[in-house]
Amino acid sequence: MVSTGSTSGGGQGPLGLPMAVPVDGLPAAVTIYEVGPRDGLQNEKAVVPVDVKAEFVVRLLAAGMPLVEATSFVHPQWVPQLADAEELMQVLGAAGRRCPVLVPNERGLDRALDLGLEHVAVFGSATETFASKNLNRTYDEQFAMFEPTVRRARAAGADVRGYLSMCFGDPWEGAVEIDRVVQAGKRLLDMGASQLSLGDTIGVGTPGHVKALVAAFEEAGIGPARLALHFHDTYGQALANVYAGLEAGVTTFDASAGGLGGCPYAKSATGNLATEDLVWMLDGLGIDHGADLAALVDASTWMAGHLGRPSPSAVVRALGTGV
Repeated sequence: MVSTGSTSGGGQGPLGLPMAVPVDGLPAAVTIYEVGPRDGLQNEKAVVPVDVKAEFVVRLLAAGMPLVEATSFVHPQWVPQLADAEELMQVLGAAGRRCPVLVPNERGLDRALDLGLEHVAVFGSATETFASKNLNRTYDEQFAMFEPTVRRARAAGADVRGYLSMCFGDPWEGAVEIDRVVQAGKRLLDMGASQLSLGDTIGVGTPGHVKALVAAFEEAGIGPARLALHFHDTYGQALANVYAGLEAGVTTFDASAGGLGGCPYAKSATGNLATEDLVWMLDGLGIDHGADLAALVDASTWMAGHLGRPSPSAVVRALGTGV
């Protein structure tokens, strides 16, 4: 395995790893929240076999990813690709208990708790239209649905993450006011979520917008330590937006191995930020993250072979073989 995340300078490694040149004022270390097995695969039309999903999760854990979101306990009618959630988590066994899973409501939470899972997430919207399309609830009704789910999860000893989508723009409503995003995010945190992931679901965010949003949360008493950023690369802005987030003090970033993913309820939501592309940039900045780039490239190359198409990740294409 090739060690990554070094802050030392020098030549390029056997994979052509970037020379680390730290920049003053950026975090020394970050957490990468891997969403490939859930957010990455949920929009695949052909069902991915459960043993392939399980091996993908295992490969990502072995590559040093501290958090690998494995699946969602959503009703199979809404996301058929994830209908095997229970089976997948049973196959993963003890390794899967520390993997986060998405739970849309109390029924999903019951399924997760029955398996002894320790980390769950709820997924809300900053806009009325997407709440209706994604959750079949009004903007306010979604919070009423989440409240008992979060309360019961916390009472059971589970950690709860709150996702908030459409934080930078909505394909139906257009621009989303920053104050509205802060108000929605605060509701998720106030009900007990330990972390809030701010999603650029359709990839329209830009660096100035990122900094303004993080600053608005700080003004509301919510510092960057409680925030994560989740970017899509629709307009090629994801890495620039990550850099803006780093400058603003954010230290958790969502990413999807191989750049897989999209949203089944928003056609303009193309692939997530690729984990490998993020790792390459972090390595170049000398920021520790704990991931092994060679192992990540191998995992995404392997998954691309099972999906029958090249990986969207620029770094996987540059360093991988057979993709």
